[in-house]
Amino acid sequence: MKADVQSIIFASVPPAKGNGNETYTALVWRRLKRSWTGMIGLILVCLLMIMTIFAEFFAPVDPKLTGVGFAPPQTISMTDREGNFVFPPRSYPIRETDEFDPVTFQPIVGPDYDNPQTLGFFVKGFGYRLFGLIPAQRHFFGATDGSPVNFLGTDKFGRDVLSRIIYGSRISLMIALTVVFIITVVGTTVGMVSGYFGGRFDAWVQRFVELVLAFPQLPLYLALTSLIPVTAPTNVFLAFVIFVMSALGWAQLSREVRGKTLALARIDYVRAAMAIGATDRRIIFQHIFPNVMSHVIVAVTLAIPNVVLLESFLGFLGFAVKPPLISWGLMLQDTATYSVIGSYPWILAPVGFVLVTVFSFNALGDGLRDAVDPY
Repeated sequence: MKADVQSIIFASVPPAKGNGNETYTALVWRRLKRSWTGMIGLILVCLLMIMTIFAEFFAPVDPKLTGVGFAPPQTISMTDREGNFVFPPRSYPIRETDEFDPVTFQPIVGPDYDNPQTLGFFVKGFGYRLFGLIPAQRHFFGATDGSPVNFLGTDKFGRDVLSRIIYGSRISLMIALTVVFIITVVGTTVGMVSGYFGGRFDAWVQRFVELVLAFPQLPLYLALTSLIPVTAPTNVFLAFVIFVMSALGWAQLSREVRGKTLALARIDYVRAAMAIGATDRRIIFQHIFPNVMSHVIVAVTLAIPNVVLLESFLGFLGFAVKPPLISWGLMLQDTATYSVIGSYPWILAPVGFVLVTVFSFNALGDGLRDAVDPY
């Protein structure tokens, strides 16, 4: 009778969540969802990737189209010239007036109230090829009549700042992702091999790693990138910049992975694999690598913003990307003088996108750091 009562009681208790049947991936995802900063970072990273992939669709204006130089941002208005409510919203293009600034003697620009632009979503604009294959003219937002709308103003050549930022995200993030991919592959492989074999081989490898870490990176970046002649093709210059960043960035990750490999190489299941005659390659990539993968993932999410900042800094100095390519760092060259910043503050708009990118990946990395060690 007592046994029957106990069985009824235990049968009525629902099974606890997160029991031993839950996979490691599901457990990491469940813990990541508890971190609100990590989820915000994940959402922002996804939005950045979507904007980068479909840059032509999200850019409202052709980034090469020129107009009024240093035109201020066009505001979105729900009223007409007389102050009456209108829908859908509209914007007023910026044009040069007949008046001149008494200090700079430049034509004063202002909104053209006589030619309002009706705004909308999924409007027709300049033509492009989606993924380089599919011809299209639709854009996420803009003027319904297809005329250019400068939501963040224009640069000194009259090119739309917002569209150039969206296009520039491709180069900036492409450089960051490519560099981090090379750093991850080289650093992880060298670290695991060095820590696994140990002995004299490990000692020589670590001396080389220390030599790479001893170089002052910023002066070396500037020195190496200045070796490329100005007349070199853009692709060659970009490939050389990626090579330089990768060659100087893999050593730190290699040192971190080596430390974890030294501890994993002494665990029982690794010793058992050695005892049954498993090859070194199988032990490194099938037994040790899965256990250092969690640290590598976190290191990748934290390394991407560092490369984005480095590319922006080098681009500002003119050592990263050359025209006609567009990157956030290259756009910041227009902010080299205080007079430009004071008179045309919207030129600093790429800084906001750099900050959002850095925050997104750092927040995602912090969330993953807590989630990958659920036990």
